Amino acid sequence: QVQVVESGGGLVQAGGSLRLSCAASGPFSTMGWFRQTPGKEREFVAAIRWGGGVTFYADSVKGRFTISRDNAKNTVSLHMNSLKPEDTAVYYCAAKTFPTGAYDIWGQGAQVTVSS
Repeated sequence: QVQVVESGGGLVQAGGSLRLSCAASGPFSTMGWFRQTPGKEREFVAAIRWGGGVTFYADSVKGRFTISRDNAKNTVSLHMNSLKPEDTAVYYCAAKTFPTGAYDIWGQGAQVTVSS
């Protein structure tokens, strides 16, 4: 079964750093990270195209978060620096099976909590 599984996250003070990892069961055209807080819609955080490694970021995390991939291990990581309380959310790894399609594979989510 095709799937992605997140790991990492946790609790950190404002200004600190955390890393999220996502292990994929197979290669995907694009992998990304989204986040969601209670009562709000899920929002895009970052994405990376498997071929070429082109990256995309939400304005709210640009310059603080870095998405990277390990081709050999089929994993994608999200390095989060200078964390703010407003970054607190459940972070979801997602993958696109087809380049022009929607994100159709989703992980179970990982909690990130940033204390002030």
